[in-house]
Amino acid sequence: MPADPTVPADPAVPDGGALPWWATAVVYQLYVRSFADGDGDGRGDLAGIRAHLADLADLGVDGLWLNPCYPSPQHDHGYDVADFFDIEPAYGDLAAFDALVAEAKALGLRVLMDVVPNHCSIEHRWFRAAVAAGPGSPERERFWFRDGRGEQGERPPNNWVSAFTGPAWTRVTEPDGRPGQWYLNTFASQQPDWNWNHPDVIDHYDRVLRFWLDRGVDGFRVDAPTPVGKHPDLPDMPAPPPGTPELDYLRFNVYSNFRDEGHVVWKHWRAVVDAYADTHPGSQPVLVAETYSQNRPEVIAKFVRPDEHHQAFAFELMLAPWHAGSICDAIAQAMAARAVSPWAAAWTLDNHDAQRSVTRYGRADAHDVTSRASVSALAPSSAPVDVALGARRHRAMALVLLGLPGGLYLYQGQELGLPEVLDLPPEARQDPVFLRSGGSELGRDGCRVPIPWTEAPTGGHGFSAGAGAAAPWMPQPEGWGRYARDAQVGDPASMLQLYRRALAERRRLGFAHRPFAWIDAPGLVAFRRDDVAVVLNPGPQPAPIPADLAGAAVVLASVDGALDAGGTLAADAALWLRR
Repeated sequence: MPADPTVPADPAVPDGGALPWWATAVVYQLYVRSFADGDGDGRGDLAGIRAHLADLADLGVDGLWLNPCYPSPQHDHGYDVADFFDIEPAYGDLAAFDALVAEAKALGLRVLMDVVPNHCSIEHRWFRAAVAAGPGSPERERFWFRDGRGEQGERPPNNWVSAFTGPAWTRVTEPDGRPGQWYLNTFASQQPDWNWNHPDVIDHYDRVLRFWLDRGVDGFRVDAPTPVGKHPDLPDMPAPPPGTPELDYLRFNVYSNFRDEGHVVWKHWRAVVDAYADTHPGSQPVLVAETYSQNRPEVIAKFVRPDEHHQAFAFELMLAPWHAGSICDAIAQAMAARAVSPWAAAWTLDNHDAQRSVTRYGRADAHDVTSRASVSALAPSSAPVDVALGARRHRAMALVLLGLPGGLYLYQGQELGLPEVLDLPPEARQDPVFLRSGGSELGRDGCRVPIPWTEAPTGGHGFSAGAGAAAPWMPQPEGWGRYARDAQVGDPASMLQLYRRALAERRRLGFAHRPFAWIDAPGLVAFRRDDVAVVLNPGPQPAPIPADLAGAAVVLASVDGALDAGGTLAADAALWLRR
């Protein structure tokens, strides 16, 4: 049990007072391209989402978060944004977006947009203008253009490494046809970094936030905020510790990551959304930061100060090995990092950037406390995977996740128990991580495979609508239909039904105002939410539940027969108990 046994009530919320909607919301993450295809072209779109909004409401979530659906050349599937004020034509248009928001609201679902502050696309009009204008131009000052090193400027301006591997610099061809300056790209070469010292960039994003709030969105998931803000001199980064995977180099670049300059931006954004709320009664827009930081809670804490983001993703739990002490420590560390409020955590087990938890938990070394060297969760070990074991553990962790205070985020297909698709053919992979690493890193394509809606294979297992629909943009594996929604909806033992029951019970039990406290239970993960206890046994053998829980009623069990008559909890199982 961690040293800090309790998390106090939020001092900003009166006892029994109303919480803002996002404080305890369950939000469903939609990777638009892979959720549902409404026009039959093999790519997900807004029409496909609209067709399944009732299914999301039936699942029991409170809102949905759209991964970037702005116009984009799709080098990083939407995270290379060409126009922040429109919708990608392959997904629909602004009228379709407005209809989606209206229908979601009618079903009681909030809508979050994904906003990308660090960079844009090489197709953005400002970047095209910068390349065309040449060195020393005002247009280039909106980005980080620099002369290269070497006699002919043939080497990058510094030694910074991209988060997707390889140099963080790309050289342009100047208007006269000669090789010229280099521009900074913290991620892919098609994603030039903004210079946030420039007033045009600040004004641009002010308009972006207000534009989408005016269209009815309820807030923003803020993509990759940690590299926003750079040391103005762009000095060489120090060498990372020996053995650090290249995918993790960014977090050791003290000149490009976790900079104070970035927090100036977030304070400004918070002022923008707070001002919007003040002038729009009933509006409660939220900013949720995507913040990765291994074992550095003091860094995360800065992002959720009262004048910055409302919440920050609690990736600590997603990155924890299948080990009781590690899971407890991850929860405690996440709470400590967000001590400003117990509602500041946005918990998740899966997302579009990490291998799916069914696969992670099914790995032969999932319990090994030394096996998670990569904070990115992009490159876990190559140990063999037992998918059935991973699914059992995922069921158990779902009950832990849904028992925690704060907001929760479910990644599409998580409620179906989808595993990672590890054997995609190389020619099908499109992630810049895979392409830039020469295939040495598999990247994130395996968690982005279009999800199955029907057991029958027609239309990519119901992914695409209409006769003669194109094949899904990424191939689905053999047997994908076994995970389909229509194959699970009538099965009380299915993953989908477990999620539906757990979400319904979470709402019925009113976890919103229940205090959190640890239960001393060596070898188990155990905590209370007032009179409801959550107990997980991640060990390889059955274990007795704490004595003071003997005789408590089982509200939910991750699997049938998880608790025997003698009060012993099965291995890799979890319970909600209530006195």
